[in-house]
Amino acid sequence: MNPKLTLLLLPFALMVTVPHAQQSRSRVGFVNVQAAVKAMPNSATYLKLNTNVTADLAARTKSIQALAVKAAASRKAADQQALVKAQQAFRTTQNGYQSRLNTAFAPLATKLNATVAKVAKTSGFTVVLDQSIAAKTGLVVYANSQTTDLTPAVIKALK
Repeated sequence: MNPKLTLLLLPFALMVTVPHAQQSRSRVGFVNVQAAVKAMPNSATYLKLNTNVTADLAARTKSIQALAVKAAASRKAADQQALVKAQQAFRTTQNGYQSRLNTAFAPLATKLNATVAKVAKTSGFTVVLDQSIAAKTGLVVYANSQTTDLTPAVIKALK
């Protein structure tokens, strides 16, 4: 093909494709996953486990903080060892809890993800984010919750 002809046709090709690119806009939605899980049937076991785990880990964290203060003040080897052992036990316990939580959440996640996908697709959304994660990480600076929050529709579909 003639290079001059290619240079002449390139701007025309770009002008033809730009309107198509503008028409296929993505819509981003948000779901409050915690609220959706609370509304799900059969979520009581997971929610109770999650509450118990959170309470136990908070108590262990408080205990570790007290040990850290004591170890820093006394500078005794025994206190330092007690702190290290408590931290190791905390990590082991935390990993065990995480495994149990993942196992308990798996069937809920499967149903929740399928429901979110169905609601998003029927509502014309191409991307859906967890509202709390987006807020914590600063991923989203602004979102009009009246037009982007899919939580009520997801909760309705779950019931």
